[in-house]
Amino acid sequence: MKNLLLILSLHIITLGYAQDFKFGKVSAEELQEQYYPLDSSAHAAMLYRDYNVRFDYIENQGFHQIVQVHERIKIYDKEGFDWATKKIQLYNGSNSKREDLAGLKGYTYNLVDGKIVEHKLQKDALFKEEVNEYWNKESFTMPNIKEGCVIEYKYQIQSPFYSIDDIDLQYTIPIKKLNMQVATPQYFEYSRRTNPRAAFYPDIKDSRRNKVMPFQYYENVINSELTDVPALKPEPMVDNLNNYRAYVMMELSMVKIPNQPTEPITSSWEKVTKTIYESSSFGGQISKSGYYEDDLTAAIDGATKQSEKVFRIYNLVKSKVKWNGFNSINVNQGVRSAYKEGTGNTAEINLMLLSMLRSAGIKAYPVLVSTKSNGIPLFPTIKGFNYVVVLAEGADFKVLLDATDPYGSINTLPLRAINWQGRMISENGDSDWVSLQPQKESVDFKYLHAEIDENWVVHGSVRRQMTEYTALQHRNECAELTEDEYVKRIEKDKGELFVKDLKLENLKNPYEPVSVTYNYDAEDMMEEIGDKIYFSPLLGFAKNENPFVEDSRFFPIDLVYPIKEKYVINIKIPDGYEVESLPKNEKHVLDESSAIFTYIAGLNGNLIQLSLDLDINKTFILPNEYSHLKNFFGLMTKKSEEQIVLKKI
Repeated sequence: MKNLLLILSLHIITLGYAQDFKFGKVSAEELQEQYYPLDSSAHAAMLYRDYNVRFDYIENQGFHQIVQVHERIKIYDKEGFDWATKKIQLYNGSNSKREDLAGLKGYTYNLVDGKIVEHKLQKDALFKEEVNEYWNKESFTMPNIKEGCVIEYKYQIQSPFYSIDDIDLQYTIPIKKLNMQVATPQYFEYSRRTNPRAAFYPDIKDSRRNKVMPFQYYENVINSELTDVPALKPEPMVDNLNNYRAYVMMELSMVKIPNQPTEPITSSWEKVTKTIYESSSFGGQISKSGYYEDDLTAAIDGATKQSEKVFRIYNLVKSKVKWNGFNSINVNQGVRSAYKEGTGNTAEINLMLLSMLRSAGIKAYPVLVSTKSNGIPLFPTIKGFNYVVVLAEGADFKVLLDATDPYGSINTLPLRAINWQGRMISENGDSDWVSLQPQKESVDFKYLHAEIDENWVVHGSVRRQMTEYTALQHRNECAELTEDEYVKRIEKDKGELFVKDLKLENLKNPYEPVSVTYNYDAEDMMEEIGDKIYFSPLLGFAKNENPFVEDSRFFPIDLVYPIKEKYVINIKIPDGYEVESLPKNEKHVLDESSAIFTYIAGLNGNLIQLSLDLDINKTFILPNEYSHLKNFFGLMTKKSEEQIVLKKI
């Protein structure tokens, strides 16, 4: 009897602490919780997420999509305050069709003197922003946010469109309980996929149910009930964290309305290609040419080689149209208007480039791309791509082009577009994957000369040269800086370093290496102990830190492009001193030739000469290779920290 009473008591206690996820039923236990039990490092946690998609039939209008969202979030500390702001994207289509936000309701709950106090989300806290012609953004921030509070809101998105947004099943904070359900009419077929690169695999169930509204049909239903979903935690040098997020992607593949022809959409790459090319906002733009003919003729006049024509046309587009910051595979205003106005999105600029190349007799194809922020499409899809570049080829060249970056060059795509591979498509429905990964090394060469005076002040000069992506990144970061701002950038975090006689070459010319030269004076680089002087041969011009400090790695490392970094250093030995010790020569190799570090030090008369070379040939490092990479950088960092010792003669 006592055992039975104990079991009943425990059961009653469990029921008393059971969480009620009905809207508004926030408990004192939730508010008292000081950290997430399964992840004490979490700054916030999704206590409950309910995501429901259905299609309601409206007489004389057809099916309308209804998305219902209910979320309850616990905020543990100030670093979790960002989760109190919610941003909702709403699509504006043509013919007055648009998505609308409805039924927004929200509360913030705080525990004050043992009592739960509610703070209602007011209507004036909702902000609307027009992102572009196609997208609006509505956002709100919950009121009276404090450490330990719980926020809760629900809303509905009403949409006349059949396209279903990707459904996230994982966030950068843990999820305690998640319910997801999608019900689609029998007349719409969707291809369903989960992310094969995610480490968390959701259990998804399929079913079917009958509907009578106002006629009889059935719905295909998928649903998933998940508990204790782990947080997707950021790591440095990840290509895009969203590439590893658990989600469900529903893409419309076929429409089968009674008494109407079946309409296939994305069941194969051939159908995807055909759909895109037949779109007036894509294929229809490539055929337009009258708006640029005179400029094109003048640009390629006298050019005999196709490669020269490519170069001139590429520069013509870059000089005529500037990128407006929007990514798309579809035009907004159209190529003709973009050319006239001098600004356009990625599709307008690069489809215009494609059209010019073809008009000049050059074989060129559009390449559909998903930017790093958009994930990686692995299956036939339209909505998986949000960017387009151009592939041009001739007898002796095959190059990728993107005219949206003023500092870009041929075969040097903007970093945002380098996302593994793109899909090259043609009018006849053919398509194939094209690698977007850079093959050529990006060089960063630094030549340092230094002399040490009697007060241990270092007087020296630096000459630096950068090519390819190293140069592109430097241009994007520094091309618009004033000379004073550039000098401050060099001097930052280098102690008592003073730069003078700065000279910059090709900082805005994307077709030549960037060249930077300057002289400097530096104090506090030497340490005098007795009759000996200790100093780093890198003289503070390189970071002696291992970027990889974690014991293990969950996601791959994306270094983006091959790198060659080289230091050549000459240091004049001050009068009255000689070298007592130099770092020993060393060479470290990662996995045969994935990365190579070479350190050579020697004497040449009264000069100390050093050469440091780092070649990184493999740019994508898997998690099981991480320990080798960490060890490699550890050895390199340790070597770079070794000092030169001078002693009095």
